[in-house]
Amino acid sequence: MGDEKVKNEALEIMGLFQVLPRLVVFDLDYTLWPFYCECRSKREMPSLYPHAKGILCALKDKGVDVAIASRSPTADIAKTFLDKLNIKSMFVAQEIFSSWTHKTEHFQRINRRTGVPYNSMLFFDDEDRNTEAVSKMGVTSILVGNGVNLGAFRQGLLKFSQSSGSSSRSTQK
Repeated sequence: MGDEKVKNEALEIMGLFQVLPRLVVFDLDYTLWPFYCECRSKREMPSLYPHAKGILCALKDKGVDVAIASRSPTADIAKTFLDKLNIKSMFVAQEIFSSWTHKTEHFQRINRRTGVPYNSMLFFDDEDRNTEAVSKMGVTSILVGNGVNLGAFRQGLLKFSQSSGSSSRSTQK
């Protein structure tokens, strides 16, 4: 499925919900792309998971901000890859640093930078320790098994709308 088709389907999914998050935060390694940055070289050309770019573009089209929370020990490689993929400018916050806090520090920085309350954020990550820690802060968090995709995106928006006390306009397909 091409980026444009994924984007259109993501826009359709977002149209099912009355309330959208103000900010959607993504991990990088094994969430937006299928590798660990520290195992790669800056000289390589990275790739995203197949649905990632379409979902990012749909969020931007709908006016929903996006950010990064990554515990990568190689922020320089991660930022180079974001540049190479032409998506670096999409993110209102890029918190990429090694940490033992399971991303709570990343989210405190994102909150300070954006002013978006935790309960208005949706987060996608491939590690349950991160989603569990950040959920305790009030962030709606989704554990992804094989990168972010339209199924995880729909699940995230549904969980966010339920935690916001609103319901979707129509039933899930």
